[in-house]
Amino acid sequence: MKRSAIAALLLAGIAISWLPQAGAQGLRERMQQAREASRQERPVAVPAGGTAIRNIAYGPDPAQRFDLYLPANASRAPVVFYVHGGGWANGDKTNPGLADKLAHWLPKGYAVVSSNYRMLPETMPLEQARDIARAVATVQRRAGEWQLDRTRVVLMGHSAGAHLVALLGADPRMLIQAGATPARGIVSLDSGALDVPALMGQRRVPKLYHEAFGADPAYWRSVSPQQQLARNGLPMLLVCASERRFPTSPCDEARKFAARGQALGVSMAVQSEPLDHGDINRTLGQPSAYTRAVSGWIDHLLR
Repeated sequence: MKRSAIAALLLAGIAISWLPQAGAQGLRERMQQAREASRQERPVAVPAGGTAIRNIAYGPDPAQRFDLYLPANASRAPVVFYVHGGGWANGDKTNPGLADKLAHWLPKGYAVVSSNYRMLPETMPLEQARDIARAVATVQRRAGEWQLDRTRVVLMGHSAGAHLVALLGADPRMLIQAGATPARGIVSLDSGALDVPALMGQRRVPKLYHEAFGADPAYWRSVSPQQQLARNGLPMLLVCASERRFPTSPCDEARKFAARGQALGVSMAVQSEPLDHGDINRTLGQPSAYTRAVSGWIDHLLR
């Protein structure tokens, strides 16, 4: 497989291990099969004592669904609300990596929500962010039913999902307009689209970004956390893959975004990790210094 094609799949959050190995298949067919596999709902292991409530609707479209995982004996449980990646066009709320997050946070007494959202080509990123805001509003509205603490919610997303939650954190008005109380904070896991105009101005930009953001600079600004960040922005933890450079460096983007936040009085922290783009997501929740650092930041935020 060509290196550029592999890079495109990784940037979209699609695991290469899902690709069929039959040599007779063409690259285009294998890539399409990988995308389709990433959209499939799959079983997720739930820790002993935990409860899964699946496919809760927050809108009329079949994609507007989330899964809720409750800890044993939930009582005003804080919430980690997770948004999957996949290049704004692929992925599912049951993608790999979720089980380790449940294994870490449910025994700590947290509830975990993992949400789907409408995707490209039918739904553009700005409306995808509004979908997540609608899902958060639904979780908060029904918090009493599930024994959740509607005031202690942190949004976490990977890749495209990291862009969406960072956008909601930069401009909490979208959460408010959806009927939600703004989350306490944001955990962005290796977003490469914190400054969309700068990204789209690169000499070489993968096709997935053109499909997501189009050619209108005004739209780029409207979906760019860097340009939308204001003084009412939410606290953010920006996790980035330190060795990634194409098409931009997510750690450089994170540091630039954090510097703007600091100038505006918005609390931000950058956490650089020597992991690739996929492992930033897949290994979070496994026992490690990385997991302890993210978990500690969330604990402090929601205490």
